[in-house]
Amino acid sequence: MTNQRNEQAIRALIDDWTDAICKGDIGRVLENRTDDIVMYDVPEPIQVTGIEAYKETWKLFFEHNAAGPDRFRLSDVQIVASDDVAYAHGLLTIGGGDAHCRLTLGLRRTDGDWNVTHEHHSIPIKLD
Repeated sequence: MTNQRNEQAIRALIDDWTDAICKGDIGRVLENRTDDIVMYDVPEPIQVTGIEAYKETWKLFFEHNAAGPDRFRLSDVQIVASDDVAYAHGLLTIGGGDAHCRLTLGLRRTDGDWNVTHEHHSIPIKLD
């Protein structure tokens, strides 16, 4: 598979994931995530490990962010992929607000399928 095809497959995975988040479809949110995923998030806990802990973080998110196309919007997504490992990063707005977060995904291809193994959300802070 060429790098361009890998990048297209990963973009499709990310687009489906963001659509699932916007619609509140937790089953689809969990698709293409490894059982041992590690996520660094903005609200506590700051680090979660494993698919069950990852799933729990989405309950809080869905509780505080109304469903709709602006619930979770990515922009400036960049993807770099080799045959078996890739990363993607971009800017994220939540709930149609002006605050930008950063998102980084680490992916690994296993048995021909791309899966997210690492997810990192962060919000910049101003230092005086």
